[in-house]
Amino acid sequence: MTAKAPRLTELKKRQLSRSKVELFCQCPQCFWLNVRKGVRQVSGPAFSLNIAVDALLKKEFDALRASGAAHPLFTQNGLDMIPYADPRLAQWTNNFQGVRWTDPKTGWTLYGAIDDLWLDRSRLTLHPSDYKATSKKDDPNTESLYPGYGRQMEIYTFLLRQQELPFPVSDRGYFYYVNGDKTHAAFDNVLQFRNMLVPRDGDSGWVKATFRAAVACASSDTIPEAGATCEWCSYRAAAMAALSPALPMLATDAPSSSGLLAA
Repeated sequence: MTAKAPRLTELKKRQLSRSKVELFCQCPQCFWLNVRKGVRQVSGPAFSLNIAVDALLKKEFDALRASGAAHPLFTQNGLDMIPYADPRLAQWTNNFQGVRWTDPKTGWTLYGAIDDLWLDRSRLTLHPSDYKATSKKDDPNTESLYPGYGRQMEIYTFLLRQQELPFPVSDRGYFYYVNGDKTHAAFDNVLQFRNMLVPRDGDSGWVKATFRAAVACASSDTIPEAGATCEWCSYRAAAMAALSPALPMLATDAPSSSGLLAA
């Protein structure tokens, strides 16, 4: 089996997405293999239901944005908010464009696609928001958020603060959660959700330095250390240890076996 040529998109374009910075935070070695060598982690199936919920929520909030109306969940939570209207939102919410900032020191670009941006009319502050779909017995809250979700929101906050906006971007971001309800007696072709807002106060002060460290890592030929809790690196090390006695034999075996080494 012939190995495919590696994709070095980020290296060639000198840009890193929000998710690539998150990968660097989790495991510098996996990040380096991905960006520097084009060796990507094995991808799983797409979360089709989550993508559908995301698309429908964006349509829902776009309709409210056009009318200048508040979402009922804002009112229920005592928030004087509306979806913020800006002609750049079409770019900022596009996964392949996103909110962008080019670092004058490295010349590399950091970008990330937000789900939405809300305006607090009382405080005159802007708040990035992200839609999340799940199905758990207990409703999500600020304390139960994954650490990566916090970093995600802080990167969005950092990026938005690099744009020319008439209002300051708050440290507080919001996760709009929809939690699938499994307590009903039957499906009946309907999946019902409990909706909630989960606020999170963050600190984006780490983003610039971490981005520059990621750029330095991607630009280096030196293999970085693996993340302390990286399951991918643990699997790779265990697999190589198990295969090492057979490597000389595999190297001279059939083409299918040499394909295993090239993979």
